[in-house]
Amino acid sequence: MRLKNKVAIVTGAGGGFGEGIAQRYVAEGAKVAVVDIRGQEAERVARAIGHGAIAIGADVGSPADVERVVRETAEKLGPIDILVNNAGVTHRNRPIMEVDEAEFDRLFRINVKSIFLFVRAVAPHMRDNGGGVILNVGSTAGIRPRPGLTWYNATKGAVNLVSKSLAVELAPWKIRVNVICPVIGETGLLEAFMGVPDTAENRTKFIGTIPLGRMSKPEDIANAALYLASDEANFITGVEFPVDGGRTI
Repeated sequence: MRLKNKVAIVTGAGGGFGEGIAQRYVAEGAKVAVVDIRGQEAERVARAIGHGAIAIGADVGSPADVERVVRETAEKLGPIDILVNNAGVTHRNRPIMEVDEAEFDRLFRINVKSIFLFVRAVAPHMRDNGGGVILNVGSTAGIRPRPGLTWYNATKGAVNLVSKSLAVELAPWKIRVNVICPVIGETGLLEAFMGVPDTAENRTKFIGTIPLGRMSKPEDIANAALYLASDEANFITGVEFPVDGGRTI
């Protein structure tokens, strides 16, 4: 088992990529805090995984909630070895002038501020326990942005860049930081990303921009998250890791 006895926090784990990561981590021997603002979905995932997972309902943009997640994880599972900042939202694909200020603020609160809060809460614990791994889920949108998603793209550009900066700054604490950059995927956000109904015809248009001919799936992201969190990647930090079927070539 590649993550035997490791303790991980995975945010946004009540579905999609986060659920896939949590499932894979426990299968590889880790204990996982399944964190999601949708408490019932977090409970569903934790129950499905079974032994080795706990559910925590929390708003990742709330300092008090983040502190509670870290405290509860450490109390119930042990010292935290891995943090996966996966929680994210988008605005519906549409022109920039149609995205209002409330949507803009929500995007940066969930996609960027959450990383600020979790790093501040978790990094000192990792430092005191000899190191750890932080994985942020960015996006190909921060590398090769699509039109209609400008403000979402901006948040993912921030996630991609901050991950590299964190890797340098936290290296003396033996904390590795990498960012996974998925291409558009089969998740609950798909229709919002496309900005059109989720039909086979509309999917085909987006798939046509991906050389390997399909969208990403939760297991694709989970595989990358497993490798980057494992000891096999113990000399890898600051990497912008596209999981994109060639989209960013």
